[in-house]
Amino acid sequence: MVILKRMWRSMLLCLLVAVLLPVGHFTADAASMTQYRVYQNDKPLKEFARVSQAIAYAKYYSYSHVEKISNREWVWHNLPKYKVYINGESSSKLEYATLTEAKKAASSHINAYVRDLEGIGWAYENFANYVLYQGDKTYDHWQFYSLDDAKKEAKKWTNAHIMNVNSKQWVWDNLTAPMIKEQRDATAKYSIYKDGELAAGSKSYAFLKDAIEAANKLSNSEVINTATGKSVHQNLLNFEVYSQGKLVKLHSTLDAAVKTAKGLYAAEVKQDDKLLWSSVHYLSVYQGEKLIKSFHSINGALAYAKNYSNSYIMNQDGRKLWSSSKNFVFMGWNGSSSVTTIKSHISNTQGLDIDSPTWYYVDNENGAMNSNVSAALVHEMKAQGIDIIPLVHNQFDKELTTKFLADEKAQDRFIKELIDSLVSIKVKGLNLDFENLAASDRNQFTSFVQKLTKAAHAKKLTVSIDLMRGDVRWNHLTAYDYEELGKIVDTVIMMAYDEHWTGSDTPGSVGSIGWVEEGIKQYLEYGIPRSKLILGIPFYSREWRIDSNGKLVDNRAILMKDIDSVVSSNKATRTYDEKAGQYKYTYTKDGYTHVFWAETTESVLARVKLAKEYDLAGVAAWRLGYEDSSLWEAMLKVKEQ
Repeated sequence: MVILKRMWRSMLLCLLVAVLLPVGHFTADAASMTQYRVYQNDKPLKEFARVSQAIAYAKYYSYSHVEKISNREWVWHNLPKYKVYINGESSSKLEYATLTEAKKAASSHINAYVRDLEGIGWAYENFANYVLYQGDKTYDHWQFYSLDDAKKEAKKWTNAHIMNVNSKQWVWDNLTAPMIKEQRDATAKYSIYKDGELAAGSKSYAFLKDAIEAANKLSNSEVINTATGKSVHQNLLNFEVYSQGKLVKLHSTLDAAVKTAKGLYAAEVKQDDKLLWSSVHYLSVYQGEKLIKSFHSINGALAYAKNYSNSYIMNQDGRKLWSSSKNFVFMGWNGSSSVTTIKSHISNTQGLDIDSPTWYYVDNENGAMNSNVSAALVHEMKAQGIDIIPLVHNQFDKELTTKFLADEKAQDRFIKELIDSLVSIKVKGLNLDFENLAASDRNQFTSFVQKLTKAAHAKKLTVSIDLMRGDVRWNHLTAYDYEELGKIVDTVIMMAYDEHWTGSDTPGSVGSIGWVEEGIKQYLEYGIPRSKLILGIPFYSREWRIDSNGKLVDNRAILMKDIDSVVSSNKATRTYDEKAGQYKYTYTKDGYTHVFWAETTESVLARVKLAKEYDLAGVAAWRLGYEDSSLWEAMLKVKEQ
């Protein structure tokens, strides 16, 4: 996993990097570490050290909330509390935080209301109670909340009358006695229809008021002007009352429908599929595809949903607000045992779930264990929502490891000391990284992993193992039995980097995208379940130096955060290598050609998306401290997509 790992100098490299980096790089403390995460709906956006910073950022987004990372407690949100419906329809543009704002928006429209999303029914309504007609004609803007407003408009017109929407009664007109007589003496043109057909035994009327009074005596009726074919009065049962999604009753007026709905559970009143009143819970908790309970308040929904795995909260508009589904894991190695360094690394991240410091190794062939642990750091990081899973290695010493694996007592000693220490510092598990093993130790190593995992599981500890990407063509010749190891441990981390490494005789990417994907396929073909496979990704590139004869001279590692500086200071030119899925940079200096395939935010995200495409458990980065903090913000945004 270390950049120079195949030269077996990992510890030296860690010390060298610590020396070369500015002193200020290792001054982070808990106060600078992210503790709050901003979400929009159920998608993470960014993390912050202070809640004030998180809230300030979240305010720029609708449907956002701030969670405390350690326990996912909601500490702030701007979910709307009120929703305005106009003619039974609404949208996200008609959602408000306060009733005052909502009432202001609704009051400028007739047939509008405000719904309290945490309550029942109307918080405010402005439905038309009166409709003005001239003859049998009316217009949308002739609907009024008060009779006085209707009369004020009606006085501008002749042959006008006003209808009470709720009683269906003709309540005012400006017709004179001669006008009424003239209309009654005219040719009859108003017929009564019931249930969509001409009412049996009914007659036609010349005077509209007479037709209306007759229609009002019949349920589900209307008056049709036979000359124009238009419906000019309705006493239809077109207000539908539902309870728990089932149609319960029909009414001819909204008031009557609402009165019925108020006595029912989870009721709605609709007209022409437009929602006019509701007592249905606005929020629902699902587990998978199954609805398990509904709530009016987000706090109630959250408290309930957190008790279920694979649960999520959906509002009535189909917007997912929160999810507890399995996390796509972000893991990072430190390559160091220093608490100061580890804190510095973690403070640079966002969305990190697991941190793996280099805390344990086999000290000698007799199984003595060397450790440099910090129980305080474990406790501190757990409070931040990050699990410390220490790395355990063999110093990458082939000879020492062969002797160790040949000695059962040495293994027993090491395993006991290791497990006891892990339990004492209260971590969840360990990350095993034994490298540079002799092929002849294949069976002995598998046996050791079996014993170690059994002892760890007995103490409820997990075991993850780091394995090279390798190749199915020659893995059987190595010390690693991928199929068997995959069956034993809880998690397998495929170190998908060093395709071209420090000892390569040709230049190339440390991990071209096609090579990485092929490695994933091979690991899955070994029978390793997707749910226990994590993709290891590099936060570094390798630069190759070539002489004038085209001969490869040497190479060096370039950290991700230094790439921009290398490019700008050397005026490197770039071309896109489609096969590698990376930009290839070239420049000349001191008579040599320098070339490297850059690891960038885009190439890292491509690997993350590849892991998600194959439904793997997550990604692990070698190593923390090599990257800019901006990378983590980009990674966080695609984490749960």
